[in-house]
Amino acid sequence: MTTGSELSVSVREGVALLEMRRPPANYFDEPLIGELVDAALALDDDPDCRAIVLASQGKHFCAGADFGDGGGFDQDRVAVSERLYHRAAQLFEVRTPIIAAVQGAAVGGGLGLACAADFRVAEPSSRFTANFALLGFHHGFGLSVTLPDLVGRQTAADLLLTGRRVCGEDAVRIGLADRLAGPGEVREAAVGWAQEIADAAPLAVRSIRATLRADLPARVRAALDHELAEQARLWQTRDCAEGIAASLQRRPPVFIGR
Repeated sequence: MTTGSELSVSVREGVALLEMRRPPANYFDEPLIGELVDAALALDDDPDCRAIVLASQGKHFCAGADFGDGGGFDQDRVAVSERLYHRAAQLFEVRTPIIAAVQGAAVGGGLGLACAADFRVAEPSSRFTANFALLGFHHGFGLSVTLPDLVGRQTAADLLLTGRRVCGEDAVRIGLADRLAGPGEVREAAVGWAQEIADAAPLAVRSIRATLRADLPARVRAALDHELAEQARLWQTRDCAEGIAASLQRRPPVFIGR
């Protein structure tokens, strides 16, 4: 087992547990995403690993980037995001199946991270939110590709344009999550599912997965370039400043279209 202050990796009976440790919200930044990607890519070459469970410590799966407490985003937001997205794109090149255990909230970039996995396990109290329009800027983390692939174009548009929350049951109903676990049983359910995959022929599993994913990594890279360009433009607007301020102050935003 490899354990750092903010990421833990352990392998047991063919299943790797990749755990983020920034409770309660598990906000990410460029270093954490880079460490997570490097760990997942290393597991590709571990003969003892046949499936990965992406999990997090604490109340929530991941609340995305923390715009209220630096994380590099208070410096050059575009440059930091460009480096972060370069690393995030590598997550789609991992050859080992990944199951995300989503407890609590998967918000913004955290939703993007969950959607980068092959499968998602939720519980009734899980909350999936693409809140970008409520913050005043374009979505990112490849959601232009992954979200429509999972839920269809119309439902993806609904989620992205409204920023509404989706609970665990509804996430399974629309295809955003794949299985619903009992309260407090998300990780156990994800590990059990990963064990089923690990018990199958590993060469066949990787071959089938590669066929099904096809050009997904290339599509995500192209989408990330467009997403970042739109984010860079909208981050300069008054609406974006208002959206982020309103979120931090926990009040409804007032947008003026500028």
